Amino acid sequence: MSGPGRGQAGGRFRVAYLYEDDEIVAVDKPCGLPTIAPEGSRSKSLYDVVTDHIRKRNPKGRAAVVHRLDRDTSGVIVFAKGARAKAALMSAWNESVDERAYVALAEGRMPAAEGVLDSWLSEIDPYRVRQVPAGTSGSLRAVTRYRVLAEGDGLSLVELSLETGRRHQIRVQLAAVGCPVVGDERYGSRRDPIGRLGLHASLISLARPSDGATVRVECPAPPAFAAALSGAGQRGPSGSPDGPRRPFPDGPRKPSPGKGPRRAGAESRPARRALGAERDGEKRAERGPQARGRLEDRSRAWPGGGPSSRAEKPATGPRKSSSRYSTRTKRKP
Repeated sequence: MSGPGRGQAGGRFRVAYLYEDDEIVAVDKPCGLPTIAPEGSRSKSLYDVVTDHIRKRNPKGRAAVVHRLDRDTSGVIVFAKGARAKAALMSAWNESVDERAYVALAEGRMPAAEGVLDSWLSEIDPYRVRQVPAGTSGSLRAVTRYRVLAEGDGLSLVELSLETGRRHQIRVQLAAVGCPVVGDERYGSRRDPIGRLGLHASLISLARPSDGATVRVECPAPPAFAAALSGAGQRGPSGSPDGPRRPFPDGPRKPSPGKGPRRAGAESRPARRALGAERDGEKRAERGPQARGRLEDRSRAWPGGGPSSRAEKPATGPRKSSSRYSTRTKRKP
């Protein structure tokens, strides 16, 4: 059995181990690292990092996912160590988990200093959830207790305790009361003071599978959450111990191979377009009214009465460039 341990690198992320015994391991998940990689993806996931950690002591061991956090949510998450522990936890997850708490940085002011958010949620697709009238077919009830910790700069720092565990539960319910989580554009956020989703899993308390002993793991929210209330938040921190992300993971971008410095006298793209438009105008003037008449005839022949009807046509694919000529085409002067 062990308590908080040193962080372990997981690509550009650092994973801190908060608790570990023979059956479970709890870690501080960094913002931006998925719990498990999407199907068909080869990107590194938290599952991969924890499995590598387990196999340092047991080459045949592996992590087992028993619950998840959204990719952009940080904080404490628990993995089982092996199939037996996973089966025990999954068969009675709601009974095993005594408490799950989050800290959210939300826009605006909550309806009250503390209260209960009780609503029904329905999944639109794997990426979006909406709040619906009670009893709507296919919907699930979601209950969240909340307490406002602090306010400032038009933001609220809120502690939330889950009574149920629905997909995007906190994000949807806070948005429904006009206080979306900062950085959550999907659910209506217009502010991004900390450069990430303002949601962090701060606590989980559960019964250990073998003997029922209570394991309580806490993980404080990143300092940037509280700093944002005084307007001190900076765009870009990842919430990890390493602090702000650099603009590029591997340093400044280098010129592409084979592309040297821009030759002297080379024209910019806007300049080339302006020159092309000027030459087109000269050619149309040389062709005279007859050519312009042919163009107008083609316009009248457009189905629906002219080019203006294009806006009414259903979209059939990506919009093509409005430039008449490719920027790579060399034209004679």
